[in-house]
Amino acid sequence: MGAGRPCRRGNVVLPSGTRKYLTYRVLAGFLAAAPEPLARVAGIVVGGAMWVAQPGTRTVVGGHMDRVVGPGLSIRARQGLVRRAFLSYARYWVESARVSRYAPATIREKMVHVDGMEHLVAASAQGKGVIMALPHLGGWELGGAWLADCGYPMTAVAEVLDPPELFSFFVNERSKLGLTIVPLGEGSGREILRTLRSGGLVGLICDRDIVGNGVTVGFFGATTTLPGGPAALSMRTGAPVLPTAVYLGPDGGHYGVIAPPIAYERTGKMGEDIVGMTQAIAAELEKLIRRAPEQWHVFQPNWPEGQAGR
Repeated sequence: MGAGRPCRRGNVVLPSGTRKYLTYRVLAGFLAAAPEPLARVAGIVVGGAMWVAQPGTRTVVGGHMDRVVGPGLSIRARQGLVRRAFLSYARYWVESARVSRYAPATIREKMVHVDGMEHLVAASAQGKGVIMALPHLGGWELGGAWLADCGYPMTAVAEVLDPPELFSFFVNERSKLGLTIVPLGEGSGREILRTLRSGGLVGLICDRDIVGNGVTVGFFGATTTLPGGPAALSMRTGAPVLPTAVYLGPDGGHYGVIAPPIAYERTGKMGEDIVGMTQAIAAELEKLIRRAPEQWHVFQPNWPEGQAGR
């Protein structure tokens, strides 16, 4: 990764990556230390500013809302969903900056309700590990912290951030929550296998094909690619896959949904089975996203050109 164009301040030259890291650290420190009402207002201001300043992203998110909600979405309703998506995304980042400072009692207080915890308890009892299939929805880090407090520490795979210092900061902050972050890359599969074979819990965000090597499935009525990793890992280890989401609720609260394990009857042909199970996962992710489409934080094109909605 390149260091980017340097910035000269007096006799000090700062690469753009360093400026990005320092800017994030300063903002994160401010948000973490600020009283909660002030942090919430900051999130609203930033989200509103992003909505105004990023017309191209508004178009992408609008296409996603068309796809998720379906025919009949009025222009006014669409605009409202898009604006709330920006506000939700800003709230997510504000809370991400604050969550590592929360005491366990605060995390328990903010996780107002979890529907389906019995599915995780039963799946864990099998001893083969558990895969939680997550969309980019709501605020999963607080859910991960809550699970760790309940005795279910999660290992999650995350896209490597640029610069490396920023990613290291992110990993360190998540470790304070009881989360183990594995960088997405060549060795991530081995780490995940090790966790599952020890009976552990793995969280995989799988509603976007970041690497570009996913399998072709139908998703919200159009063809795209999604990661086949959750299905492949499940077939290799016997670990059940539980579609899961953590939603942002009112007054700083959250609520979680843990769906029953994916039911898929294998054919014995590995390639076909990975596609078939990934399709079953995609159908469950659709249900989770449709519960709160304005909290779906995918601001990049998620379907081939011409299929992303009007």
